[in-house]
Amino acid sequence: MTRLDPALFLDEPEPATVMATVISVDDHLVEPPTMFDGRLEAKYRDLAPRVVTTPEGYEVWEFDGARYSQVGMNAVAGRRPETVALEPFRFDQMRPGCYDIHARIADMDLNGVWASLNFPSQISGFCGRIFSGATDKDLGSAVTRAWNDWLFEEWYSPYPERIIPLGITVLHDLEEGAREIRRNAARGFRSVALPERPHRIGLPPIFDEAWRPVIEACVETDTVISLHVGSTGMADLPPGAPMLALGATLFGQMSLTACAEWLWSGWATRYPDLKISMSEGGIGWVAMLLDRLDNIVDRSGYSLDWDLRPSEVLQRNFWFCTLDDPSTIDTRHRIGVEHIMVETDYPHGDGTWPNTQAVIAATWGHLPNDELRKICSLNAATLFRHPLPQLVLPIQD
Repeated sequence: MTRLDPALFLDEPEPATVMATVISVDDHLVEPPTMFDGRLEAKYRDLAPRVVTTPEGYEVWEFDGARYSQVGMNAVAGRRPETVALEPFRFDQMRPGCYDIHARIADMDLNGVWASLNFPSQISGFCGRIFSGATDKDLGSAVTRAWNDWLFEEWYSPYPERIIPLGITVLHDLEEGAREIRRNAARGFRSVALPERPHRIGLPPIFDEAWRPVIEACVETDTVISLHVGSTGMADLPPGAPMLALGATLFGQMSLTACAEWLWSGWATRYPDLKISMSEGGIGWVAMLLDRLDNIVDRSGYSLDWDLRPSEVLQRNFWFCTLDDPSTIDTRHRIGVEHIMVETDYPHGDGTWPNTQAVIAATWGHLPNDELRKICSLNAATLFRHPLPQLVLPIQD
């Protein structure tokens, strides 16, 4: 086991007492420096993303003439709070569980987490947008495929019962993006990370017919679309605002906006089997959105010619995840208990590792066992078609 610097890290936690079987549908991996080794054809090897050391001793990713670093709250699991700053990290300043799958499984065991779905980190953006924005589009496509190959071979395959494979796809050519979704689905990928508000990063808006090949590929392969807060940038912040504090405060608003846009795009009415999962936005806004949708239909008459009410489409085609939502978990029946899932957000700063089980006990302890089972594991297992352990906790009443 890697020895962690005690000046940077808290003492190693004791294994959690497991109250509930947990499948976390929003965690992150930190791409290791070797990710692209041997995965690109010869003409691209010298152009692949690579980790370089700055004169100040920081380790950062370099790709297509730009540099990308782990900053702020992106890889701080286990760190002493006073040591976290808005600056690049070295890999030896992170828990190995951030980038090493064997250490990650050990950290999941410490936290009482059965399975985990992992989004990308800095070098690709949360949805692969950095690769698709490369100057050389063929290079961007090759690096996207290499990222997915690493995820399949090095992150998922050693522990297929513990990792839910999520891929990225080509965004600069959506026909090619559809082919990459199908390639991944054929080898067991369950989800693809797409940009939550694509028009913000120079892509066609989600209302554009250009997205049809990607939507159809997801429906035909039963691939869940995962939309992560911040995948197309942070909220529009006024000059002088505290970026981290205000930006993080607005995660729910960002998720609400993206969700409303995807709903009114109409894709879920054209493709009733489409599955969309909203990540890291919490659930506090969902009941309000449902009420608002009913209000504008019944009182204002703002609606489209759909067979279902917009609120019904939302409750059928969208899923939501939460760290805890202690004040709004009691809106779960308005949302639909079967459409709420849990996240730990390892290794980010607002994550609950290594205290996820204690957080669940403290904030959801009043929920009936059958609802706890659904929110903590059964809903995610059903949505992502992932196996459960033989014993699922809490025991059903």
